[in-house]
This record gives sequence, C-alpha cells and structure tokens, in this order.
Amino acid sequence: MWHRKLIIALTLCLVVASAVLAQQQKWDELTQQAIKLYREGKYAEATRVAEQALNLSQKTFGPDSVEVASSLKGLALLHMRQGKYIEAESLLKRSLAIYEKKLGPDDSEVAETLNYLAMPYRLQGKYSEAERLHKRSLAIRERKLGPDHPEVATVLSYLAVLYDSQGKYSEAEPLYRRSLEIREKVLGPQHPDVGRSLNDLAMLYKKIGKAEEASQLEKRAKKIKSQSGSR
Repeated sequence: MWHRKLIIALTLCLVVASAVLAQQQKWDELTQQAIKLYREGKYAEATRVAEQALNLSQKTFGPDSVEVASSLKGLALLHMRQGKYIEAESLLKRSLAIYEKKLGPDDSEVAETLNYLAMPYRLQGKYSEAERLHKRSLAIRERKLGPDHPEVATVLSYLAVLYDSQGKYSEAEPLYRRSLEIREKVLGPQHPDVGRSLNDLAMLYKKIGKAEEASQLEKRAKKIKSQSGSR
C-alpha cells in the first residue's frame, strides 16, 4: 500500500513541478518580450506585457519572490521612461523591500535597485533621498567589489549627475573624474564607457567655464566613438 502512495505522491510532485516550469518559461518569454518592446520604443505595449509578467510571477512564485522583485523593477523602469515617477517610485520600493528580505541588504540586486529608486527621486526634486540611496549603493559596491570596479564607476557617475543637476559642480567634478579614472584603468582608454565619462566631464567643464579642457575631452570622446562604432 505504501508503495502505491509513494508513487502517487511522486507523480503529483512531477505534475506540479512541470506546471511551475511551464509558468517559469512563460514568465521568461513575457519578460523578454517586454524588453524587446522597450528597446523598440514601444513603451505602452511593453508596459502591458510587463504587467502580465508581474501578475504571472505573483501567482507562480509568490508575492515575495525575487521573480516578483525583478518584474516590479522592470515595470518601474517603463513607468519612469514615460514620466510616471510616482508609480515608478512605488514599484521600486516594493522591489527593494523584497530583495533586501530575500537576498540580504548587501546583495548586488539591492545595490542596483537603490540606484534605480534614486532616479525618480532625483527627477521629482527629492535630492537628499536620492543622494542617500546612491551613497548606500556605492558603499555596497565598494565593499563587495573593491574601489576600482566598473560598477563602482557607474554609481560614482550617478552620484555626480545628481550633484550636477543641482548645480553642485565642485562636488560633481571629482566624482566624474574618479569614474573616468576607474574606467580607463580597468576597461582601457578606448572603451565606450570611457567615452561617456569624457563627455560627462566635458559638459560639466562647459558649465563652469573651462572651455579648453572641455574641448580636449570631447575630441578624445569623438575619437573613441569613431574607433569603437559606439552610438
């Protein structure tokens, strides 16, 4: 009798596992479809697909799963792209809370989501909140990856943009410069990210009257772009 019960139990497990796998594949497909539509600039269509992915992830994996956190983050970025900053902020807060609960406060997903959440704050003029999030992300990145990692350079650039947007040029400049130095050292002087850093710093120099320095940086950036074919 117990052999029969065991076979039934195992069969049920296989059925459930198969159903979950099918839902996982469907969620992956919806997520990739939303990304494709986003890249094509079809934000309204992408949003509808992303909402389907979110609903499916909640039903399949549970409301506090990392899949739900990922779907929330993706949907938030679509809202942000469409200027819906309040909606994006709410979704990113939920995503962050799930990642912190499931993965811990120092996980890379937490660091990334902190940066994303800082963006709608900045765009709504909530500068102190945005600064706090970027600094927390920077601390995680430096602690986990070291001070000279490209991800550290990315967060430095975000923080520099935040200061730049407030006219705090003396605070933005050293962050732009450090980001550039890391990228040159780790990625090489001809990497497209180096070109982006050069352009960021050049724009800042124009604002503070350093036209000659800005021109030199722009020339370097143009040379990198022509050599790499980056857009």
